[in-house]
Amino acid sequence: MDFFDKLGKKASEAYKVTADKTGKLAKETKLKFKMGELKSKIEDIYEEIGKKVYEKHVKKEEISANDLQEECKQIDEMSNEIEKIRQECLELKDKKQCPECFKEIDKNVKFCPECGAKQEEDEAKEVEVLENIEVKEETSVSEEPKSEETVGEPTETHTNLEKTTEVEINPDPQNITEDEMKNIGQ
Repeated sequence: MDFFDKLGKKASEAYKVTADKTGKLAKETKLKFKMGELKSKIEDIYEEIGKKVYEKHVKKEEISANDLQEECKQIDEMSNEIEKIRQECLELKDKKQCPECFKEIDKNVKFCPECGAKQEEDEAKEVEVLENIEVKEETSVSEEPKSEETVGEPTETHTNLEKTTEVEINPDPQNITEDEMKNIGQ
């Protein structure tokens, strides 16, 4: 009986792992599909902008930024949404993006395996741990705990759209499955 109990537990664990991976893959696929739709809409807006600029050129009218402000705002909103979706996809895979080369890398690496850039520690976790220590120390001397301080976001030198495009142009070969490798040769 002990054998069958162990076998049942192993089968149950295998099912849970498989179901979890399948769920993550399905969610990632939906997110990538939505990202593709947003990129398509951005391309349509680029086309609209181009038409407006050319029409102004043909009519020999002055082109002003105000004429294109609404389209640019839409592109910004969609680019931000694409960035959020991209971050969700990275979270599903337990990855992060190198701030230097924009490659997908494991969350826990200290240096990027592609470009060698030193990776920042997760500041939010460090601040949270420090705050918890401070709260414990302050509580032990019967003072009220300090309020949370916000951590400033690092400044970005590239737009969300540029990062997303960079990731798509240079896919990470480490994420290719054996089945995909077989299909590449065909």
